[in-house]
Amino acid sequence: MPRVFSGIQPTGEPHIGNYFGAMRNYVRLGEEFGKNSIYCVVDLHAITNPASFEPALLAQRTFEMAVANFAVGLDPSRVTFFVQSHVPEHQELSWIFTTLTPVGELERMTQYKDKSEQLESVPAGLLMYPALMAADILLYKADTVPVGEDQTQHIELTREIARKFNHAFGETFPEPRAVYNKQALRIPGVDGNGKMGKSKGESSTIGILEPLDAIWQKLRVAPTDPARVRRTDPGNPDVCLIFDYHKLFSGLDTIQTVDAGCRTAGIGCIDCKKTLLAGMTEHLSPIHERAEALKADPDFVRDALAQGAKEARAVARPIMEEVREKVGFLKL
Repeated sequence: MPRVFSGIQPTGEPHIGNYFGAMRNYVRLGEEFGKNSIYCVVDLHAITNPASFEPALLAQRTFEMAVANFAVGLDPSRVTFFVQSHVPEHQELSWIFTTLTPVGELERMTQYKDKSEQLESVPAGLLMYPALMAADILLYKADTVPVGEDQTQHIELTREIARKFNHAFGETFPEPRAVYNKQALRIPGVDGNGKMGKSKGESSTIGILEPLDAIWQKLRVAPTDPARVRRTDPGNPDVCLIFDYHKLFSGLDTIQTVDAGCRTAGIGCIDCKKTLLAGMTEHLSPIHERAEALKADPDFVRDALAQGAKEARAVARPIMEEVREKVGFLKL
């Protein structure tokens, strides 16, 4: 049976881009592969970029990311879910991989280039991020990795690192493949400025646990078709991010009604947004209710994370022992 691995950063509130792009995929794969689905909150990755790392909030956001994943339907009793820093083998394997990975390969990573341009002083950890990601995946000999489209380059490097290790020390690791959610690869930010992302701030994102009244305030002022200046002007839903959101949250009948109403000026933008909010309310309210119940029982969440780390280490330890032996470290 395939072994699935994926990680999610706790650098901000989980948003609908995370939800449709990754978290629902986690649930689906977890139902299919059970404990062979291994997921973690990658708090070690979170500290590699000082532009988005807030030490005072890291523990809280790590906890909230676990709550969000459980609230959307990920069952910690059926999958392995834990916090990255609770399994020290991640750091150990990452260091070994840094000795195999050329600096040039790391410097050509698009995400490194984008993030390093925002910094006056670039920390080595940001450069080494892909080696740690490779360790996250290969520590469990995972062969299936649900990721966003923007992580494709990192998965290719992970495959290359696996090949380098296997060539140098003997066949050990599989070459993992990326699995994408084809229905939601690029979800636009609610401010209209490119893809939704935590690094772009709260004005760009719609949090899956965000209060519905706060979501409405963002939708109310969100840009629509710029050519539709007056209520009586026909619009083009194909260039409207609100219509993109309808495709995620509304039923087919509603989508068709909104599409026709926009093109004929039969529906105004505010009414279109109110219809969207109704669909989002129906979709997100049960998630909010589950999240509130989880927050009211923090011991359950912490116990689930502790159990997940125990299960992860049970897989990681023998693989790490195999790696140590093949690399040639002295065994006591």
